[in-house]
Amino acid sequence: MEKTIYSKEYKKVIHRLRQARLEAGLTQVQVAKLLKKPQSYVSKVESGEQRLDVVELKQFASIYKKSPNQFL
Repeated sequence: MEKTIYSKEYKKVIHRLRQARLEAGLTQVQVAKLLKKPQSYVSKVESGEQRLDVVELKQFASIYKKSPNQFL
């Protein structure tokens, strides 16, 4: 059985998250600094290795000036 972290739906979420970062003109390093996390955290989120919770999604959305719903 496929884990939900690798589901098609979750892959769409992390794809939208990465696209939003690129549209905002930010690097993973810049986003990590804003989140007060290491760059590897952003990389793992974008690759699907690190699962996001709702609070973290809201933090990313705030940085990218988007509604959390835009990623769902």
